[in-house]
Amino acid sequence: MTCGLTRRQFAAGLSATAAATAAPPAFAQAAPRIVVVGGGFGGATAARFAKQLMPRADVTLVERSLPYMACPFSNLVIAGLRDIGAQAFRLERIQARGVRLVADTARDIDPARRTVSLAGGGELSYDRLILSPGIDLRWGALEGYEAGAETAMPHAWKAGEQTRRLRRQLEDMEDGGLVVMSAPAAPYRCPPGPYERASLIAHYLRTQKPRSKLILLDAKNEFSKMALFQAAWAEHYPDHLEWRAARDDGRVSRVDPGSMKLETDFESFSADVANIIPPQKAAAIAGRAGVADATGWCPVDATRFESTLQPNIHVIGDAAIAAPMPKSAFSANLQGKLCAMQVVRLLSGLEAEATALANTCYSYVTPQGAVSIADVYRNDGGTFESVEGAGGVSPVEAPGDVRRAEAREAEAWFAAITTEAFG
Repeated sequence: MTCGLTRRQFAAGLSATAAATAAPPAFAQAAPRIVVVGGGFGGATAARFAKQLMPRADVTLVERSLPYMACPFSNLVIAGLRDIGAQAFRLERIQARGVRLVADTARDIDPARRTVSLAGGGELSYDRLILSPGIDLRWGALEGYEAGAETAMPHAWKAGEQTRRLRRQLEDMEDGGLVVMSAPAAPYRCPPGPYERASLIAHYLRTQKPRSKLILLDAKNEFSKMALFQAAWAEHYPDHLEWRAARDDGRVSRVDPGSMKLETDFESFSADVANIIPPQKAAAIAGRAGVADATGWCPVDATRFESTLQPNIHVIGDAAIAAPMPKSAFSANLQGKLCAMQVVRLLSGLEAEATALANTCYSYVTPQGAVSIADVYRNDGGTFESVEGAGGVSPVEAPGDVRRAEAREAEAWFAAITTEAFG
């Protein structure tokens, strides 16, 4: 990333956030009930920090998928550069922190009664509820991509079996085959994710199936870290990766899983492997709780992370409308810390405090090389706003050792954030 003033400003923003998180108020002696739904980077972090900041609180974490499968670094698995087992994290360790872990599905939420109904038949009462449910796919938003289509045309936008399926399809494809990806319009989980995936699949094709090619069809004309990705593609994958912008007939309008065809306005592609990343929305439980609006996402107060549609319910992570803050693991993790702090303050009879926020995102462009972008945000006006002049981005023209250093930073970040979230 760039150095100088912007890096100092970025560090200052992080320091302010850390100071706010590390300075909890004098807590009340009552034992309020905090329920967290969703055990990913946002929810697991929120549960741990809420218990840390308010030891007397009854903190319960509800997560149905155990072990938790992490999405960051899963593109390396798809390209055959990482074992899927490295993406699995056990949540049981959070119990040692005093958090109650419920391995079940949150089936419904009653904001009036302040209860969470579980698929297994139980019910949890809360004083404050933190939702970090992640995303669901908008089945049918792309014509032909209904539930079940992911068997033939995997999305792999939720880590686990879909990751394995896309990997197997690439392995089984004959040399000379065509891989076609479809990237959606914003907003969606992990804005640079499709382009990191395209880079790593292109590496796999170049080294293992050199007569094959990847075409990336895009519903957008611009994307995160665009100049960095395009420079890497020109250098490393000129014969194996083609990106088509929306203005160049790149928007996919229809797919047919039976024939493995993808259609744009003027062209049809017959794929040997098709990776469809469809439009998305907040997970279904958000809609049942009444915290998702007509966009499918969840509007929140930027300081408290409290829903603007339902009281006493806070929403963090991918499900929340927090633009310009992106939907990323880094964002979810930081939002989890800050939301826990604000919830504890509110339960203690104190007002929420404005804080600094930040996001850093690493993307691999080769197996040993990565690029990054960082931004700082403020929420003192009740909305999320970028801090002008703060943050930074990797230089487009950089020697290989810089890219390798950023890849090492990415590995260190992943190790740190997973330890912090999952123990």
